[in-house]
Amino acid sequence: MVASQKAYKRGTSLPSSNPFQRLAELLDGETPGLDPIIMTIGEPQHAIPDFTAEVLAENMAGFRRYPPINGTPEFRAAIAAWLDRRYQLNGLVDPEHGVLPLNGSREGLSFGAISARDQLDKGLDHPAVILPNPFYQTYAAAAHVADAQAVLLDAVPGNNFLPDLTSLDADLLDETVAFYIASPTNPEGHAADIAYWQRLIGLARKHRFFIFADECYSEIYRDTPPPGILEAARDMGGDLSNIVVLNSLSKRSNLAGLRCGFAAGDPEFLRKWAKFRGLAAPQVPLPAQAVAVRAYQDEAHVAENRRLYNDKFEVAERHLGPILGPVTPEAGFFLWLDIGRWGDAVSVTKALWRDAGVKVLPGSYLASDQSDGSNPGRTYIRISLTAPLVQTDTALRRLANWLGDKA
Repeated sequence: MVASQKAYKRGTSLPSSNPFQRLAELLDGETPGLDPIIMTIGEPQHAIPDFTAEVLAENMAGFRRYPPINGTPEFRAAIAAWLDRRYQLNGLVDPEHGVLPLNGSREGLSFGAISARDQLDKGLDHPAVILPNPFYQTYAAAAHVADAQAVLLDAVPGNNFLPDLTSLDADLLDETVAFYIASPTNPEGHAADIAYWQRLIGLARKHRFFIFADECYSEIYRDTPPPGILEAARDMGGDLSNIVVLNSLSKRSNLAGLRCGFAAGDPEFLRKWAKFRGLAAPQVPLPAQAVAVRAYQDEAHVAENRRLYNDKFEVAERHLGPILGPVTPEAGFFLWLDIGRWGDAVSVTKALWRDAGVKVLPGSYLASDQSDGSNPGRTYIRISLTAPLVQTDTALRRLANWLGDKA
């Protein structure tokens, strides 16, 4: 273990199985009292864009070819143009050198820490990778494959569910190669503001580490588009060094199965990363890139997708607001509910399945225990609002009734 990390609360053991495997084991043998409603997996169920089949059919011949690892010029141009429109970047991202296609953002998140470690070459046997707690489990996998120490920073309400940057000492940051952060956050649905992004960028450049900004929920917001890290870089003079932003079509366009995303940002990092990916990562199929070009040129389907989620959050407020207070986050499609008055997340999850037939995910399964035994998700449950409106309404009404009866 790196010496300076001893001063930090660190996950005593990162999860050996994913949250859904743990949930299956928890509920094994339990019989739901009502017809079951699954509210756990963040897999979009809204309609895919109506042009998807047409674009795929027009580009079927592309399945015969090995795609270039850097993507097609059309793909890179579409991504750079979308980023420009979305974040008012004034041409900041160079489509030739500042964009790479990914097999979904998950692939890029997994491989990113390896290249960060190799490119920085800090001379450490086990450099640090910092991640929020709770966290998307791929971040921990990235630390593992990079042979790095995962340092978990609790994301709690007092800091808007973001890692507290003021808690980090210089020694740890000097040993860090990658800092993983989601904004909007998963599962809490809060967004970093420009000041937060700029503070993090400043630390990355001072202490030489890469920021992997996971912005896959950027387009699922209530009213105001959340700011992105590239906006913050624009306002700091346009330097993209130490910044890698990742996004995909999975949440924005309900195309999780297409496995098509992108990385954008630091052109020197991306150039070297592309060489590594050319050896280790599968290319993104040309027909998938063609769909992405069309999808990033169309905002109508994204606005409709957002409206459908917002309708379900209105239902959530109607059922749960009188009991829990406001429950609607800034962005994302999850409810992150503090149910500590009713027990810990695991016991409440079992009871909801048994009594109400509603399957939720314990927040503690999305986080790791710290060295002092604490877990920031212990009193939370996560509920995915990806199911159709009628089903969502039924599930949340059952949840409200259960909470009311047990109060």
